[in-house]
Amino acid sequence: MSTYEELRQQADEAWREWASPARTLIKIGLATCSKAKGAEDTFEAIRDEINARGLDADVAITGCLGLCYAEPLVEVHRPDGRRFLYGDVTPEKAKQLVDAIAEDGVSAELALAVIQGPDVPGVPRLEDIPFFAIQERRLMADCGTIHPRNIDHYMARGGYEGLARALTMTSEEVIKEVLDSGLWGRGGAAFPTGRKWDFLRTARGEPKYILCNADEGDPGSFVNRNLMESNPHLVVEGMIIAGYATGGARGFAYIRDEYPICVERMEFAVQQARERGLLGENIFGSGFSFNMEVVRGAGAYVCGEETGLIASIEGLRGMPKIRPPFPAQAGVFNKPSNVNNVESYANAPLVLRNGAAWWSSVGSERHKGTKMFSLSGAIQRVGILEVPLGISMREVLIEAGGGVPDGQIMKAIQSGGPLSGIIPASDINEPLEPEPFRDRGMFMGSGGLIVLDDTDCIVDLCIYFEQFAEDESCGRCTTCHGGTQRLVEILRRISNGQGRSSDIDHIRLLADTMRYANCVHGQAAPTAVLSMIRFFEDELKAHMQEKRCPAKVCRALICYEVGEQGPNLPKAEAICPTNAVVREATAYRIDQEKCIKCGACKEVVPESIQVLDAYQDVVAILTPL
Repeated sequence: MSTYEELRQQADEAWREWASPARTLIKIGLATCSKAKGAEDTFEAIRDEINARGLDADVAITGCLGLCYAEPLVEVHRPDGRRFLYGDVTPEKAKQLVDAIAEDGVSAELALAVIQGPDVPGVPRLEDIPFFAIQERRLMADCGTIHPRNIDHYMARGGYEGLARALTMTSEEVIKEVLDSGLWGRGGAAFPTGRKWDFLRTARGEPKYILCNADEGDPGSFVNRNLMESNPHLVVEGMIIAGYATGGARGFAYIRDEYPICVERMEFAVQQARERGLLGENIFGSGFSFNMEVVRGAGAYVCGEETGLIASIEGLRGMPKIRPPFPAQAGVFNKPSNVNNVESYANAPLVLRNGAAWWSSVGSERHKGTKMFSLSGAIQRVGILEVPLGISMREVLIEAGGGVPDGQIMKAIQSGGPLSGIIPASDINEPLEPEPFRDRGMFMGSGGLIVLDDTDCIVDLCIYFEQFAEDESCGRCTTCHGGTQRLVEILRRISNGQGRSSDIDHIRLLADTMRYANCVHGQAAPTAVLSMIRFFEDELKAHMQEKRCPAKVCRALICYEVGEQGPNLPKAEAICPTNAVVREATAYRIDQEKCIKCGACKEVVPESIQVLDAYQDVVAILTPL
């Protein structure tokens, strides 16, 4: 049986080859986001180019650095210690990059930042680029830095040191350390993690289970994916520490079915930890035994609710259960269980490794520590970052994210997923912590921030969310399933220009009734619609009373017509799927009876196609050319 010190010494030796390579090391981030941008092809193109030239270099993979907007990302680590980060390295640009490597130079066109070494004219340092400048990277310190499938890399950077320290303490002392840190659940509920662990520690019944909720199903949220794909051992270590603190004997990491890379890397991490004696019997000779396995999700959104997740692990249909009893009393297999999300467990090793005082040294007065956020939607720099709690949304969305695309106006921010709400852009100076969101009747959520601009329709977004909630309802309680159906019907009618004066009252009545649904899915489903009524009443009334969609999105309220006759209109004629773009003599028009309002013509010829209000501009539409 190896001690922690022996494992760490072995890891340090392996890490030196990565941190101080004897020859050029080229690292390419391979995760879901980068693969979607063609990073696998970039990897192969660079490797083939290196081999064809016989260059003295190695090509390896890392996880996701968080700069999704600049993928595919490539780091070049020179033997003399210089490290450069390149962005948007498509397979076609691989030769250009390898040319610079062969010449021992820097490709200025592709260079994104200097990571280490002397400054390069015109290339910023990594810590100075806007996306990095505001970050406090703790959870993400190793993301995009280590090889995600190499346990030695994790251990050489301090991995499993928190577990080694925890095993020298009593379970009460471990829980006190977590409580003193101020860590609360990062899944959205913001309940103190240490208190939740203590519930399981004092619960009666054996065995006790540790469950990781990695069913990250909120559209626009992908922070948990980043951790599992880039640093899976951080999550594994956190679950082992939770097991020791609570008396848990077995763990289940429940990962959504749509995250195959997470499943593969977490399974490999569990296997490695077991081979090193970090999982199994008598860990580090402490007498503590713990084992765990990865469970692939069933593809249902409601499995993100802890009792639905428990049912799915048991092999049952993922349907939430009425509480009490709570999982700490009767969880998986009717035994005491603790459920936390990925980011909550990932923080535990940092607390135990560095102490509660260090962990709580950043953050706001009310909320300590850091929080990961994923940025998406109408924003220039899509990605994942880690910032101290309490930082303003303006700093994250404008300074780091770059704001909305040029020429657009920020309209709203959506956080917390489809069961949460939408806040206006005027609230962008509010801090990122739970209270401002609660005051507005919604959740901060697990970390997804979706930005909307003036081309987005709030009514259309609410239809999408309510359709999602209806489709993902487990169907057990009519309050939820029937309530979401009625909300979808009302919203669709409004978007079709058939809104009624009684609709707002009926929405409020439905929301009040749905508070009595069996679980949070039904209880929170009306949140987005209620926030629309509260913050975007003018836009809602424009749909209802004026039969007009200000964002020109709702198809029943808009129509397409040719404005200025231009030379590119034949492209619109060619692309129209219903032949609605019609040429008559020397002019073009759109046949309104054939037009399905797909927007294809507007995309290819934006200078000539107008989007008009179908009701207000009906006279102009019907006037002959």
